Amino acid sequence: MKTLRHLSISSRRALRRSRLLQIGLLAAFSVAGDAVVRLLGLPLPGGVVGMVAVLALLASRQMKPGMLRGGSRLLLAEMLLFFVPAVMSLLDHGEFLSLLGLKLLLVIVVGTTMIMGATALTIDACYRWSLRHAH
Repeated sequence: MKTLRHLSISSRRALRRSRLLQIGLLAAFSVAGDAVVRLLGLPLPGGVVGMVAVLALLASRQMKPGMLRGGSRLLLAEMLLFFVPAVMSLLDHGEFLSLLGLKLLLVIVVGTTMIMGATALTIDACYRWSLRHAH
C-alpha cells in the first residue's frame, strides 16, 4: 500500500516538472473527449469535451493547476507557429495591410453575402415549389 502511495506522489511530481507529460495529458483529455463524442453522438468537438473535463477536474480540485501549467504555457507561447503561413504571407505582401487589403476584405464580405443570399433564396424557392406540388 505504501508503494502505491509513493508511486502516486512521484507521478504527480514528475507531471509537475515535465512539460512533455503535461502536453501528453492535455492530448489524452482531447482524445478521451473525442471518444466520448463519438460514443454518445454529441454534436461537439472532442477537444471541447476534453477541456470541459479538465475544467471540471480543476474546479473540483481533483487536479491542481500546477499539473498543467508548464505544458499549457508552452503551447500558448508557441501558438504563433499554428499561424505562421498567414503571418508570412502578410510579411511578404505588406500591401494587404493598406487600402488594397481593405478592398480585398470588402470584396470577400460582399461576395460571401451575395452567395449566402442567393443560396437562401434558392432554397426558399425550392421549398415553396415543393409545398405547392406536394398537395
